[in-house]
Amino acid sequence: MKIFSSMFIRMMEWARHRHAPYYLAFCSFIESIFWPIPADVMLAPMSLAKPNKAWFYAMITTLFSVAGAAVGYGLGYALYDPLVQPLVEWAGYQHYIELARGWFTQWGVWIIFIASFTPVPYKVFTVTAGLLQMAFLPFILISIVGRGMRFYLVSLVMVLGGPRMEQKLLLWIDRLGWATLIGIALIYFVWGR
Repeated sequence: MKIFSSMFIRMMEWARHRHAPYYLAFCSFIESIFWPIPADVMLAPMSLAKPNKAWFYAMITTLFSVAGAAVGYGLGYALYDPLVQPLVEWAGYQHYIELARGWFTQWGVWIIFIASFTPVPYKVFTVTAGLLQMAFLPFILISIVGRGMRFYLVSLVMVLGGPRMEQKLLLWIDRLGWATLIGIALIYFVWGR
């Protein structure tokens, strides 16, 4: 089934839309608070579709992601008990918050860098940083560095890949998409239970 290639074609069309930077900013902002889809999903095709604006897109993604992280931090800091905790319990994510607490204890502020640069769910760590009352300025500075490195790297790869990468992705996207879904399902059944 060629579900992913048709989604990729549609995403490339959206990436060329004149309002795409606004959608990217919004997605980047909410992804750092609660949204499950990473901003890279929009940033990569936008950087590929308009390589001359790739650095601008990486900057938008970084700034709005860190702004969202500040809101996530504030939610954890000031509104965890009345607002966030009931949502965490409803979603069944208590385990992830406890895991994040343990990682903060083990790695300190470095966990923010790890979470901001890697595919680890950054939003869990933004809220937990506020909950644990991590110093705000180091939180923001480390987030800027980690998120910036990640998003500029995504844009760089897309710019270097150019039109040939778009064609290769179109050929391989269905296989990669299904492999990713199978991998996520396996991780969930092995680790998530």
